[in-house]
Amino acid sequence: MLVSFATWNINSVRLRLGLVLDFLKQYQPDVLMLQEIKCTNDQFPGNDFAAAGYPHQAVHGQKGYHGVAIISRFPLHEISSRVFFDIPESRHVSAELDFGRGMLRVHNFYIPAGGDEPDPLINPKFKHKLGFLDELKAWFGEPAFARGHLIAGDFNIAPHENDVWSHKQLLNVVSHTPIETETLNAIMTGGSGWVDLVRKHIPHDQKLYSWWSYRAKDWDLSDRGRRLDHIWSTADIAAHSIGSEIIKPARGWSAKPSDHVPVIVRFGLE
Repeated sequence: MLVSFATWNINSVRLRLGLVLDFLKQYQPDVLMLQEIKCTNDQFPGNDFAAAGYPHQAVHGQKGYHGVAIISRFPLHEISSRVFFDIPESRHVSAELDFGRGMLRVHNFYIPAGGDEPDPLINPKFKHKLGFLDELKAWFGEPAFARGHLIAGDFNIAPHENDVWSHKQLLNVVSHTPIETETLNAIMTGGSGWVDLVRKHIPHDQKLYSWWSYRAKDWDLSDRGRRLDHIWSTADIAAHSIGSEIIKPARGWSAKPSDHVPVIVRFGLE
């Protein structure tokens, strides 16, 4: 039995609904986690996703900004969301589902981008990002995260040298500064012992990106990307993963694509 999970920062789910439906039809993930849906819960195109075979949904929307959602072929239970750093933005939603190996708690995150200046003393957005990460680290240190969890989403951090087009040139650019990468790596190696499911199957010596800026005149030719979108799990779940894929062609699927592309992880279950 094969089961797959995908994550995609869609940058407005209503604007790019057709792209999402095409992706679901072509790749058929069992669970898709969307970030930056940019709509309230009642505006979310749930009926369209249900008609496409994804009737189970967990949505934490926000008018015009942010917003996260999980759509699934599996029933979702105990849906919840959490606010980080006392800023009431819709950046997290989670649910329990049975994916064939017992109950799994799935979390969908949209970690703050952090603005342009990597200094929390003068940039409130970067301060928010670092505070969000600190709270995430503390939360993941709780015993409940020892097993049975999968987390995914737009983390807005490219943690390794080959997750960016130029390590040296981006060291002072938000998303690849040492304080961000070191904090994210500390979260990964903390009490929960997270496994980066994409890099489990695609070695760190290979360049790998999931985001290309809208500012690039020819994003494909310049290929100045960053790997900002991630799927991790606890070790007990990671033991069943058999492959991962980043759908680079999605960056050019339409005249108005998202600047992020889908990331997929597949599991083989006995």
